Amino acid sequence: MFNSGITVKEHDEARQGEALLLENQSGKNNGRKLYIESYGCQMNFSDSEIVASIMLDMGFETTGTYQEADVIFINTCSIRENAEQRVRNRLKDFAVAKVRKPDMVVGVLGCMAERLKAKFLEEEKLVDIVVGPDAYRDLPNLIGRVDEGNKAVNVLLSREETYADINPVRLTSNGISAFVSIMRGCDNMCSFCVVPFTRGRERSRDAHSIVKEVTDLYNSGYKEVTLLGQNVDSYKWQSEDGSEKVNFAQLLERVALVSPEIRIRFSTSHPKDITDEVLFTMGKYENICKYIHLPVQSGNSRVLELMNRTYDREWYMERVEAIRRIIPECAISTDIIAGFCSETEEEHKDTLSMMDFVQYDFAYMFMYSERPGTPAAKKLADDIPAEVKNRRLTEIINKQLGLSKLKLEAQIGKVQKVLVEGFSKKSDQDYCGRNDQNAMVIFPVRENIKPGDYVNVLVERCTSATLIGTLVK
Repeated sequence: MFNSGITVKEHDEARQGEALLLENQSGKNNGRKLYIESYGCQMNFSDSEIVASIMLDMGFETTGTYQEADVIFINTCSIRENAEQRVRNRLKDFAVAKVRKPDMVVGVLGCMAERLKAKFLEEEKLVDIVVGPDAYRDLPNLIGRVDEGNKAVNVLLSREETYADINPVRLTSNGISAFVSIMRGCDNMCSFCVVPFTRGRERSRDAHSIVKEVTDLYNSGYKEVTLLGQNVDSYKWQSEDGSEKVNFAQLLERVALVSPEIRIRFSTSHPKDITDEVLFTMGKYENICKYIHLPVQSGNSRVLELMNRTYDREWYMERVEAIRRIIPECAISTDIIAGFCSETEEEHKDTLSMMDFVQYDFAYMFMYSERPGTPAAKKLADDIPAEVKNRRLTEIINKQLGLSKLKLEAQIGKVQKVLVEGFSKKSDQDYCGRNDQNAMVIFPVRENIKPGDYVNVLVERCTSATLIGTLVK
């Protein structure tokens, strides 16, 4: 995986394989310990918090050391082959621990579990439980079956499950930022993507439960929430009697009105669905961050049609122009696939020219990786040689590195409002936090400043990925 600019977007490399740990645990305790680590997108990390909530209700406590766990869960990603291989390698570590502790239960959760289903039990002999993203409520039953000496699988997908009534525990949290899932699944059927097959059909969560969760987070001291969905712009909820209907723009407004002190982000947007109503709502409320992740995938209309993205080059450019017109200060990031099936050199150049047109603040950039079971794998030949994919990806990365640097350099001399997250990775003499546009900002520690505070920072210089400055009033 390659990323340029700031590194907290859909797949935060710093969090891959993170052991999720809940501190100050209280309540019933059955003496058993849970170790859970997650891979992939923010939705997986959010799901792990739902799983942990269910397990804590069963009396488990979390541990940050898998060797001492009674149950190990690995929440998996299937979006690319290397993501799955990473999980396979990690299971080898757990196998060593299980030899020393034979009663240890090992479970595979999430998208990889959904894709491979019971086959996983055959391929990975140490795995006891395989659970898809819609079956986490069944974990008490599944663990009971394993305790009786059986293997257990539940990969049933649901048209209704949103986990709206489960209050996620906040694992390994800084107490400042939290994810809030607003919908599950995806109906888009992009030809390269496994998500509709691993997470099921799209369904939106009750708007009132979302507002309540954000309100509870604010009352607990949180200062930032990220609303999550595979395609947040297609959020549509209505009450059972049909008297109340809420779209994404209206949900954004309801959440923003919880308090002007809580900052709102969201991910991910689909170019076919992001409306002017959403953009005007973002412009109306200061606490809705001026940042949109808008995956383009390709800058060429023929390739976009092969990808089944349901928009063309002109549509995407019009949406970018609308963002620039309605929210001039808005940062835009993206996803780009290099070397999709039958992509020509001219079509690759269309992607490069799209990058020049949009001037992305940062991007996730990948070589096309055929995923089993997707429409592309069934109908299209993965016919671009690896060396050509590599060269095209390198050209995309180099261009984005330059664009990201230009975007950051444009902030020098400007004052940024920053939410303090904690010490920087390199020094406990510096704090770090993000500005409205999701750029990381580094500045010296001061005694009267603490994580969770909003501060104003005058940007004095930048690296290729970070703004550096000093505090001002």
